[in-house]
Amino acid sequence: MPDGQVLRKRAEEALKVRGAYGKDYELDSYEAASSDRDRVESLEDIAADQRKTMTDVGVIPDSVGRSGSLIYVDNTVVHNTTADQGLELIPTHEAMEKYDWLEDYAWRAVQVDKDKYTARAYLENANGYFIRVKAGKKVEFPVQTCMMIDSNKRTQHTHNIIIVEEGASLDIITGCATSGHASESLHLGMSEIYVHENGSLNFSMIHNWGKETGVRPRTGVELGKNAKFVNNYVIMKPAGSVQSYPTCYLNGEGASAKFNSIALSHPGSEIDLGSQVVMNAPKTASEILSRSITLGGEMIARGRLVGNAQNIRAHLECRSLIMSETGRTLAIPELEAMYPDVEMTHEAAVGKIAREQVEYLMARGLDEDAAVGMIVRGFLEGSIRGLPESLREEIDEAVNMANLGN
Repeated sequence: MPDGQVLRKRAEEALKVRGAYGKDYELDSYEAASSDRDRVESLEDIAADQRKTMTDVGVIPDSVGRSGSLIYVDNTVVHNTTADQGLELIPTHEAMEKYDWLEDYAWRAVQVDKDKYTARAYLENANGYFIRVKAGKKVEFPVQTCMMIDSNKRTQHTHNIIIVEEGASLDIITGCATSGHASESLHLGMSEIYVHENGSLNFSMIHNWGKETGVRPRTGVELGKNAKFVNNYVIMKPAGSVQSYPTCYLNGEGASAKFNSIALSHPGSEIDLGSQVVMNAPKTASEILSRSITLGGEMIARGRLVGNAQNIRAHLECRSLIMSETGRTLAIPELEAMYPDVEMTHEAAVGKIAREQVEYLMARGLDEDAAVGMIVRGFLEGSIRGLPESLREEIDEAVNMANLGN
């Protein structure tokens, strides 16, 4: 791992490097949000408006049915608790001070000089959460985290590190949101995920940003032998500009990764979502499934599968509906293979709801709104198996609020 001076120099040189995709934000136009907010000992003590924001993104304010909770407001960890001895959930800064060996992980899966956003997060010494599941531990209930921006025209920087040790397993539900008065802010979220041999991680995200919020997460994932990773991403509410393209490296034989994304793009929103899986070891498998709808905004769905080893299997599927005369959608599937004995496939489809489907349901007693809503729910959840119930509820709520029948 390069020392701090080398990393700082690399980051400083990258401050002018634009992101590969999406709107270019002028970082100097934003001040860093507060990093010294008051700590909250109990989730019940969080302000009522913030609890509502948390609940809207699947974070339970009383921790029932959760193995741990961490709340990050602006740039401060205001609350963290765990109820399982085999699980650590602490601020990243605290973890870096506690464990010398963590330097071997920090800024490895996400490079500090990837672009201006990673560089700024590094130079701001971003805090965040550190989650570690000890070897062999099967955590019964999910861990929940919430990243909330509560200051307008400010930048939130996060650096999250997740380590699932050998033979361990964990579910994480994370909700990201802006409060009602903080819409014109910028979120720079850096997440590094490491799943060791025979480990398993299910990582589900619900995002609810403001109509003018800029969102630039950067995520890197490394999987060991026979490790499994599932990533569910849901964004159903209006947002300013969201651009996300996590990369997962399957470095151990038999590893597998699956990325599911479900998105609505409302008028004025720019949603650019994608993922990349690089299969570096034999007998690995990956799947990328994208379901999106444009209601008048821009929707871009990217997916890239890279086969760098023999005897691999991979599938990529992007499907999108256009439900407005002003919306725009773009599907960009990519496959790259280095060996002849690979099985890699992709599908992409863009279209609208067939009128005959609506009429068929109306003939069986549904009104038009209900018929369209049923079709949309089926489309968004189609082929995506095992979605957490919280994500299904989020889809139902968004479909109802969008009034898709009109």
